[in-house]
Amino acid sequence: MTIRPASLADIPAITGIYAYSVLNSAASFELEPPTEDEMATRFNQLDAFPYLVAERDNAILGYAYASPYRPRPAYRHTIEDSIYIHPEYIGQGLGKALLGALIAACQQTGCRQMIAVIGDSGNLASIRLHEHFGFRHVGVLQGVGFKFGRWVDTVLMQRELN
Repeated sequence: MTIRPASLADIPAITGIYAYSVLNSAASFELEPPTEDEMATRFNQLDAFPYLVAERDNAILGYAYASPYRPRPAYRHTIEDSIYIHPEYIGQGLGKALLGALIAACQQTGCRQMIAVIGDSGNLASIRLHEHFGFRHVGVLQGVGFKFGRWVDTVLMQRELN
């Protein structure tokens, strides 16, 4: 497996992975999967931030990226991480590989803090993954999203970068 910077050529695979997550989990609070064009627009808006894919045999297995935590200038040194794995490859260590590489890349940007905004307090795999990399729990926003006929929490975790 190789972890490398993502490119526009990866957008179809990234879109498919994300669509699965939107439709089958509360990891994302989107209700409808975005189109490839929308995902390309989002990708292009993050050109100043690390955006990585895990690839094996020319297939994208997962991806991770950093984005601004909030748009206001005082937050400019704080970023949010996002990680999505193709459903066939969940539980095979891709999350660890991607998050480790993303943290290393983000430390080179001069950012100071990384925030994980985890959809669903029952998403133990993501919570444990972030704990493995030194993220600490900083809060739970209870019942702030409504998806799949139920109210869903958001777990906030934080890690220093530099």
